[in-house]
Amino acid sequence: MAGNTPPRPNKPRGQSREDRLKSALKANLARRKAQARARADEAGNKDDKEQE
Repeated sequence: MAGNTPPRPNKPRGQSREDRLKSALKANLARRKAQARARADEAGNKDDKEQE
């Protein structure tokens, strides 16, 4: 029976998939919030300049 390999034991190597996804989601959310703040500040600065 060539090709039969025993199943590998599930050994945690570093972070689990769930932990990696959680940290990636958190980083993505922080990045998007920063972008939204930057856009809001930029829009606010344009409005101030137009009123002068």
